[in-house]
Amino acid sequence: MFPEGTGPAADPAGSHFERRIRSFQPRRSRVTTGQADVLRRLWPSWGLDIDGQRVLDLDAVFGGLPVVLEIGFGMGEATARMAAADPGTGILAADVHTPGQGNLLRLAERNGLSNIRVANGDAIILLREMLPPGSLAGLRVYFPDPWPKTRHHKRRLIQPEFLDLAAPRLRPGAVLHCATDWEPYAEQMLDVLTAHPAFENTSPDSGYAPRPGFRPLTRFEGQGLDKGHAVRDLLFRRIAPSRVAPSRIVSGAR
Repeated sequence: MFPEGTGPAADPAGSHFERRIRSFQPRRSRVTTGQADVLRRLWPSWGLDIDGQRVLDLDAVFGGLPVVLEIGFGMGEATARMAAADPGTGILAADVHTPGQGNLLRLAERNGLSNIRVANGDAIILLREMLPPGSLAGLRVYFPDPWPKTRHHKRRLIQPEFLDLAAPRLRPGAVLHCATDWEPYAEQMLDVLTAHPAFENTSPDSGYAPRPGFRPLTRFEGQGLDKGHAVRDLLFRRIAPSRVAPSRIVSGAR
């Protein structure tokens, strides 16, 4: 659809990396004319492909702003609202859904949001190959695929191995913020995060947190609430490495 360099690549990492179990399901839906136009115009300056072939200089990309990585942003409405409310924070928004990428760039252009960059591809490769240690001021994972069938639970993103990978990229004090409306997944998230030595729960009762004011109520979330789903927020802080027991040092740093 897009000649090289003029839009998101169909498979940016190609065959350079092993085909791990995917935690996401690519959605093939039609890109509108408007989305295609904004992708062609803005991708060279506001987009990047997750090819795993380079290490990103986030200070250069975001002009020195602290950077939060958001994994999975849907159509981007909530991301745009958070960027508008906090122009002093850069948002690196990663997804594989081309219409959503185009819509988020359209919203960023319309609202003059220079603190958004869109990353196309597998966020695991982004974390593992392209982000240096301590480069992130936060990590957001809102409403990831719950993979409800038992045989698919291994595909869920929030696993100990994911936290091992993410922790070194987060600077001390950075917050990992997850949200889901799938109760069994929320319970798994709470168990996995609580057990990980690099994170501590910010909730006083060591449970779920109220939805913070900076996370907008999304259309998807509203649909879940209408169905009677309980939405759970989890906010865990990255512990300084000096506070982690030597026998439990987190692996995954390059």
